[in-house]
Amino acid sequence: MEHSDPHELVDVDIPGLAFPEGPRWRDGWLWFADQLGGGVHRVSEDGAHEVVAVLDQPSGLGFLPGGELVAATMSQSRVVLVDGGRAEELADLRPLASHLNDMFVDPDGRLYLDAYGPGFSGGSLLLVERGRMPEVAAEELAFPNGVAATPDGRTLLVAETFAGRISAFELSPEGRLSGRRVWADLPGKAPDGLCLDAEGAAWVACYRTGEFLRVREGGAVADRVAVGDRWAMACALGGADGRTLFLCSAVTTQRDYAAGKAVGYLQRCRVEVPGVGRP
Repeated sequence: MEHSDPHELVDVDIPGLAFPEGPRWRDGWLWFADQLGGGVHRVSEDGAHEVVAVLDQPSGLGFLPGGELVAATMSQSRVVLVDGGRAEELADLRPLASHLNDMFVDPDGRLYLDAYGPGFSGGSLLLVERGRMPEVAAEELAFPNGVAATPDGRTLLVAETFAGRISAFELSPEGRLSGRRVWADLPGKAPDGLCLDAEGAAWVACYRTGEFLRVREGGAVADRVAVGDRWAMACALGGADGRTLFLCSAVTTQRDYAAGKAVGYLQRCRVEVPGVGRP
């Protein structure tokens, strides 16, 4: 049964924020991309803030095993390594996609990226590994968005926004995907970014309905945080005890978003179940 919305939302003040995406908690900081603002940021729990890099439409973020920050650039279809404010190309994915979106990096440094063709058609997941040619890991996804893996490394979850569901794949030790199934049906919710907690539930942003839902496998909704008429895009669990839920949302429309116009919000609230230390 879906709970009421008891969570107290606290604004995290980031001047000029347009469209926050790809939040990741690491080393005492929340890292996120401002997709329409063109920056990669980080902010601490006490409010310290800095711009880490300036990129063209950054979206998905992740960290390689050595701690290096990597970012997907949406319209350039590149993955870049961010170091000291500089961006070095890690992979050029233009032969496989015209747009990129979210990204998950596994403990072995494999990158799984949402990818689309012209007009955001032909949704797929791409797999990028150092020393190998990039490849298509899964096809025929209905606008893939949030991507995360279970802590045991055996299951990869991906939100299919246009299908109103979260799908699951079996992950082989070599990082290949198989056994696609529906993990949770969320009709009418348009699931976007997601993260996992220590009980195996997923917090998922539902951009069309302006809410963040805590969903169990099978589709039961266990908790809810509403953000009104905003788009709800992405979320991450972090903080010192892993129980701070960071929420990315924006006021915009489809037409304004296409024109690069939005007003972004980063908020946080406290939840009962901590995260698992990665998406």
